Amino acid sequence: MKILKEYLAEAGNDGLAIGHFNISNLVQLKGILSAVKKTGVPVMIGTSEGEADFIGFKMARAMVDAVREETGLPIFLNADHFHSFEKVKEAIDAGYDSVLIDLSRENYKKNLEETKRVVEYAHSVNPAISVEGELGYLVTESSKVYKESFEIPSESLTKPEEALKYVNETGVDRFAPAVGNLHGIAANEPKLDFELIKKIRAVLPSEVAMVLHGGSGIPDDQMREAVKLGFNNIHISTEIRVAYVDALRKMLAAAPEETTPYKIYKPVIEAVASKTAEKLELFGSVNKI
Repeated sequence: MKILKEYLAEAGNDGLAIGHFNISNLVQLKGILSAVKKTGVPVMIGTSEGEADFIGFKMARAMVDAVREETGLPIFLNADHFHSFEKVKEAIDAGYDSVLIDLSRENYKKNLEETKRVVEYAHSVNPAISVEGELGYLVTESSKVYKESFEIPSESLTKPEEALKYVNETGVDRFAPAVGNLHGIAANEPKLDFELIKKIRAVLPSEVAMVLHGGSGIPDDQMREAVKLGFNNIHISTEIRVAYVDALRKMLAAAPEETTPYKIYKPVIEAVASKTAEKLELFGSVNKI
């Protein structure tokens, strides 16, 4: 099986994107897997710090290993938005394929130095481990549905010249900029800055993948344009969680006497699978990677 960096390079060359979907439990993984089995596309499965602590680092690794062995599909495990070297090290030592060290809210110097430290450690353990860094910051918290609208302050956006310096000095494999995207789902639609995306992609080395966080809530037309302009890795979490919770609530309301978990979770798995399949089609990767 090819390593993640090779799949991301293929996606970038073909104007496609690989999906990244977060999980908190086996039920979500089964839903995502149901969609992936029908398409055969590579995907990344993410666990945030909270999700990894809940599932267990080794348990998350074992679950994804079991899925790989069962299906033969290229599925990669990513430590998503980890905020310290110590937590990232825990994921690397547990065998994660990929890590994101997110110090985007720290000052530039600390972000650069700690990200470089992560890259050096990860690649010393296994050169195939893909390391992502983030520059510029998103003004909302991850995986929430907000009733209010948000303005994007200009100082939060990534500066192309800083992006180039950061990537060159840290040695990251993947780079996540702030280009008008939001975590979670806000009352107002995000408005991606396409000119900024073009400038950042133009200055970065071609082998460095560009990652779009906050994929939930971005209108389809903007998402297609973002992929076309160079984002070859898209993160989806909130929409998966919303599909999960909505289906679970409907099931429990419809069958309040049901106590068998695998029966309760059947429509939940189907809802997660449907949302995942919808996103994979949107990213253009189905039948093409």
